[in-house]
Amino acid sequence: MTDTVTPVTTRVVNGLTLPTTGTFVLDKSHTEVGFIVRHLMVSKVRGRFTDYEGTIVVADDPSESSVEVTIQATSINTNDEGRDNHVRTNDFLAVAEYPTLTFRSTKVELGSKGDWRVTGDLTVRGVTRPAVLDVEFEGVIQDPWGNQRLGFTASGEIDRNDFGVSFNAALETGGFVVSPKVKLEIEAEAVRQA
Repeated sequence: MTDTVTPVTTRVVNGLTLPTTGTFVLDKSHTEVGFIVRHLMVSKVRGRFTDYEGTIVVADDPSESSVEVTIQATSINTNDEGRDNHVRTNDFLAVAEYPTLTFRSTKVELGSKGDWRVTGDLTVRGVTRPAVLDVEFEGVIQDPWGNQRLGFTASGEIDRNDFGVSFNAALETGGFVVSPKVKLEIEAEAVRQA
């Protein structure tokens, strides 16, 4: 009879269960990088990016961990081809000139309830501004194929005008066709690298 050793996937730091140290990459099959904007001030349009790469480095001291994500701007998908093509133009993302959007963390902080705040430099259309993501660690497991995976949910809000994405039209009743505020929503799964 052979003894199987179950790999250690978590550790406890200050009473919180966290992944062990290491580098994880986003699994595109189980990750969604999405956003929400208001349309005509009465409804919400959801979209996502389908082509991206991301790396999470879990450090021994959790506050020294880091995240880096690169998104291909042309991969935007709002379930409307005409709208997607418009968002790719100079009115919005200008993908021919600025093919990628990037996020690089600059600070990782533990909140009061075991939640996390990740501050980083977000670059859209060649303009870099700070952005804050509220992150909830969903857990870490060993999958049936021997890979360690961690999951997390992240959300935040940016003002697209801060990045030069200011195309809009005013409504006679007040407000705008497209809201300046963009909510960011990320559901992610990442796989430990050997």
